[in-house]
Amino acid sequence: MTDASSSPSAPISGTSPLRVLAAMSGGVDSAVAAARAAEAGHEVTGVHLALSANPQSFRTGARGCCTIEDSRDARRAADVIGIPFYVWDLAERFREDVVEDFVAEYEAGRTPNPCLRCNEKIKFAALLDKALALGFDAVCTGHYASIVTRGDGSRELHRASDAAKDQSYVLGVLDARQLAHAMFPLGDTLTSKDEIRAEAERRGLAVAKKPDSHDICFIADGDTQGFLADRLGTAEGDIVDEEGQKLGTHEGAFGFTIGQRKGLRIGHPAADGKPRYVLDISPVDNTVTVGPAASLDVTGLTALTPRWCGSAPSGPDTYTAQLRAHGGETEVSAEPTDDGRGLRVRFTEPVRGVAPGQAIVLYDGTRVIGSATIATTDRAQHAAR
Repeated sequence: MTDASSSPSAPISGTSPLRVLAAMSGGVDSAVAAARAAEAGHEVTGVHLALSANPQSFRTGARGCCTIEDSRDARRAADVIGIPFYVWDLAERFREDVVEDFVAEYEAGRTPNPCLRCNEKIKFAALLDKALALGFDAVCTGHYASIVTRGDGSRELHRASDAAKDQSYVLGVLDARQLAHAMFPLGDTLTSKDEIRAEAERRGLAVAKKPDSHDICFIADGDTQGFLADRLGTAEGDIVDEEGQKLGTHEGAFGFTIGQRKGLRIGHPAADGKPRYVLDISPVDNTVTVGPAASLDVTGLTALTPRWCGSAPSGPDTYTAQLRAHGGETEVSAEPTDDGRGLRVRFTEPVRGVAPGQAIVLYDGTRVIGSATIATTDRAQHAAR
């Protein structure tokens, strides 16, 4: 376990002004982050990432962040802040690394988190690499997370000061090199989102009252199942109980996720009258298995492709873990596998609804240790049949 008592520091090193590339989505958070970076004396340039090959002119409700309207909002914010602004086309890279990965994961019966993949492959890989090549020192985003610089100059990723807005989970894929060039000006803000909006209004930013983006940015209408059906087609399969008895049918196993309760459309209730949940998804035979909540209990898991926000742990240790973007923490013991390509985790108490494909992010207090992609889970003994 490590001491995370060092004080947060926004600059990458020292107090000298930096050349900062501010990723501006067109929303209020990234606009305020860019404004704060400029106000701190850094030489800031705004950039909007064009991630859709065929962007819509207008947003659908409060979803998405990749429309022409969003690009215009970002440009107007940059004009008010008084910084240069550009639009960079990363649509093809985004399609390959995020959208196609998302579809492939669901097709394989897993539940991906595209926000983590975007941070890993786009904002802190493609964007950061281009920024460094152009002579920038850091990439600035509107994420709610904190950077702590230790006495030896190394940097750590920590939860935001306001736990309610913390987004460190989706940043758990960042490695030491990427953290060395990251800037999160909102991370130490002990204020509500309303106060962030009030700050934006005081700064004259028109996005002050713009709705937040939600769900998956490239699925503008929020219909994930429809999006996947368009790309994977529909194929009728069985919904079965733990004994293999057929309870109903579905139009594609990709439309389900472990722990799902609603939308099962099973024709008759369970014998005990209690709700049933998705326990397993088998893309090979297009079968979805459902059962009682107790059968969701997981005592451990194996995760792959760990990414460490610093040096990798050398052996087993105790941490807290977060298993979904808006989930709580649970105590675990974890250690890398002998080959360093995986992670073995045991839960102190069983947890429910752990889905392969999701990320597990390990914490030591507020510090993010690293993350890995869940591959398999160990069910509690009473759930065995």
